[in-house]
Amino acid sequence: MALRIEDYGLLGDLHTAALVGRDGSIDWLCLPRFDAPACFAALLGDERAGFWRLAPAAGGLCTRRRYRGDSLVLETEWETPEESVRVIDAMPPRGEAADVVRVVEGVSGRVPMRMALRLRFDYGHIVPWVRHQDGRLAAVAGPDAAWLKTPVPLRSEDMTTYAEFEVVAGQRVPFVLTYRPSHERMPRPVDAEKALADTEAFWTSWMRGFRYEGRWEEAVRRSLVVLKALTYAPTGGIVAAVTTSLPEQPGGPRNWDYRFCWPRDATFTLQALLGTGFVAEAKAWREWLLRAAAGDPADLQIMYGIDGTRRLPEYTLDWLAGYEGSAPVRVGNAASGQFQLDVWGEVLDGLHLARTAGIHADEPAWDLQRALLDFLEGHWDDPDNGLWEVRGDRRHFVHSKVMAWAGLDRAVQAVERFGLDGPVDRWRATRDKIHAEVCDRGYDPERGTFTQFYGSKGLDAALLLIPRVGFLPWDDPRVAGTVEAVRCELCSDGFLLRYRPQADGNVDGLPGTEGAFITCTFWLADALYGIGRHREAYELFERLLSLRNDLGLLSEEYDPVTGRQLGNTPQAFSHVGLVNAARHLSGTRPAEHVAHGHEHVGGER
Repeated sequence: MALRIEDYGLLGDLHTAALVGRDGSIDWLCLPRFDAPACFAALLGDERAGFWRLAPAAGGLCTRRRYRGDSLVLETEWETPEESVRVIDAMPPRGEAADVVRVVEGVSGRVPMRMALRLRFDYGHIVPWVRHQDGRLAAVAGPDAAWLKTPVPLRSEDMTTYAEFEVVAGQRVPFVLTYRPSHERMPRPVDAEKALADTEAFWTSWMRGFRYEGRWEEAVRRSLVVLKALTYAPTGGIVAAVTTSLPEQPGGPRNWDYRFCWPRDATFTLQALLGTGFVAEAKAWREWLLRAAAGDPADLQIMYGIDGTRRLPEYTLDWLAGYEGSAPVRVGNAASGQFQLDVWGEVLDGLHLARTAGIHADEPAWDLQRALLDFLEGHWDDPDNGLWEVRGDRRHFVHSKVMAWAGLDRAVQAVERFGLDGPVDRWRATRDKIHAEVCDRGYDPERGTFTQFYGSKGLDAALLLIPRVGFLPWDDPRVAGTVEAVRCELCSDGFLLRYRPQADGNVDGLPGTEGAFITCTFWLADALYGIGRHREAYELFERLLSLRNDLGLLSEEYDPVTGRQLGNTPQAFSHVGLVNAARHLSGTRPAEHVAHGHEHVGGER
């Protein structure tokens, strides 16, 4: 039986990340970076695809686990009335090479332990050549090489490396797995104990920049650690999740690769980082955004590789059965070639937010934004695929038009508030034209709500963002009507769906269903607070916090029927939603994020 998605904990070194199960097994790890082929891929198949288990010989799930303070040093404990043992896992911030450090610590009694290591490069497809080299186990295949160092005797059987040993109270036994490209020399081994101390010190030092005063400090702190762990340090890009193909519906085909960066997330992520004191990370994300968007504005993509790579061809790994039989397993993402109008507005909004926070753009950056605006002016009235990357027909999605409005509104503010140069009268006229059209064609007066697209009978959780971007104020009756309609029509056991896939003749063009979208439910809590329904907002937010696993991690979606997390994990969008909703509900969202420039005041309070 596969572990549940919420049974996994996260390790990371700001280049890549590993998932460790409650059974002590690392079932997912891509090396040397987030989007590289996995060397442990049991998560998407079975143990034949690669894993590394370190646990009591008796097996079973752990008794408890926790992170040390604000770090990603994970302590997993197994306890019986007679004995107990702890496994301490970490990935130290990247030095000469990528390392996974595991230390077994005897707590009480005498515990028989068992280690099993099965390295399988290229997503479980390639069996490496394994040999002993200078006191370490070496595994090599094609471009990949890994070394295991431990004082415990090792043996090989069925193309798997095993170790059996015992630990007593106070004894500590280290294991260090190191990766480096096979054409480079074998790296120097790291000292396991020093690596653990350095890892904890790194995270503790990083969290000193934390600024937040509110009711949910613990949850906000952990979510920010997750966001940092999802950051690719060399470029500042933040991946949407560390996994691919964890299903939105178990056994179904809605399985996507999320190991990329979405410009759409820019504003939300910048709000979370800037609003909690992490200006350096916000600057790095802004710089990534500028580099990714550079070039022909018509070629702006909805997602990029962690280094800004544009080509993300999608293909399937047919030798992997998928998580709980959810096939196909996909690598790459064909949605990268979609036309999603809202992205132009999201990028402009994100760069505007950075500007209002004092992260000033230089002249070439403003030239890029003007080029994006030129494109937006000429294409705002085109149908698109929408922010949810539907693979059905292009439509005039209301959220896309609202974000086109937001992009032009931020341009007007750039001239009026910051003295930048541009055709402000033309931008203002186009902005107002979009506003009038959306209110005319995207609003259903009989139902008192905005709709998913022009003429649609369906709704969309993204409609909750209309007041957040300043399109309408929170006290506009059309906002309150939309919030209530979305809550009534899209809630599943109190949690929000993105949309109803079957509405309007199967709007997304895909079979099957999906779970409730976690970040959308955070948007609902935020919106309920914004229209004055504070008690409901607090109750919903607390309920959302209960969806986190024991380590404070959230995936993309949640199934209210089975009570399980769904989709890729841990999900940046979910944790960003948590941070921003907590700030709003705590009254700590800064005033500079309020949108200005229209005839009414909207945006965030």
